[in-house]
Amino acid sequence: MKLGFLTGCLQESTLVEKINWAKANGFDCVEVSCWPKINTRNYSGSDIDVKNLDEKGVKAIKEVFKKNDLFISSLAYYDNNLHRDIDVRRKNIEHLKKVIDAAQMLEVELVGTFVGRNLDMTIEENFDLYEEVFTELVEYSKNRNVKLMIENCPMPEWQMDGGAGTISYSPELWNEMFKRIPNESLGLNFDPSHLTWLQIDYIKAFIDYKDKIFHVHAKDIEFSKEMLSRYSIFGKQLNKKTPIDLGWWKAKIPGKGQIDWDKFINTLKENNYKGVVSIEHEDEDYANDESIIKEGLVYSSKHLRKFMD
Repeated sequence: MKLGFLTGCLQESTLVEKINWAKANGFDCVEVSCWPKINTRNYSGSDIDVKNLDEKGVKAIKEVFKKNDLFISSLAYYDNNLHRDIDVRRKNIEHLKKVIDAAQMLEVELVGTFVGRNLDMTIEENFDLYEEVFTELVEYSKNRNVKLMIENCPMPEWQMDGGAGTISYSPELWNEMFKRIPNESLGLNFDPSHLTWLQIDYIKAFIDYKDKIFHVHAKDIEFSKEMLSRYSIFGKQLNKKTPIDLGWWKAKIPGKGQIDWDKFINTLKENNYKGVVSIEHEDEDYANDESIIKEGLVYSSKHLRKFMD
């Protein structure tokens, strides 16, 4: 296994600066954020301008990675590919294709995204739309020697009152995804933190879907049973500080929450997982400035290395 991090958490640094820092701090790779230059998504980043990437840019990126003996684990663009607004949906899909093109040019095997959800449709209608949209996207990826992977965040901030804003967050839904598109170029970017607050056994889920897991996100979770009893599984409904403020859980860096990383990493080893564990830093307690964010990344790295090495 190799250890990396998703670059979008470092908003003030260039890609070259992030690569140099990653090398100096013992990382093996990075997962590169590839959102559009202008976007409103939290925790996003535009470290590679995929819209304007050319051979000169590809050569420069490859050279800096080679110089630092690092690699790109995945290109990342997580947005709603089933959006209710057809113009927004089309724009998101077009950008995702640009990310896939960039992965081919850079010889990166993986691209990560969300399925999303059309909030005007039933779940069954959403899966019909998913099949239409993602059959083409997966073939588009496969034809470019790229695999497309879905991260299992439910995105409650995309849905009214804390419901699920995607259709790809549980084993039930993964079964439907893979039944409708049984393609070896479609898999999961597996994040145990979301499963934890959704009351899903992340150990069993990893074992059950190990053949479809291409990449792993390392993010921890802190939750309060007392606050859960106050707000319910649907979370806080009134006086939210942010759309993601559900009141009874919050994202943490690995080692600062309640996930058993020793048990989880051992499960990866026992099931012959040889891929990347990529730290996805969304911990608000380590977010005041880049020095604090980097402190969180270093802490996470040291914590995970205890079990990986």
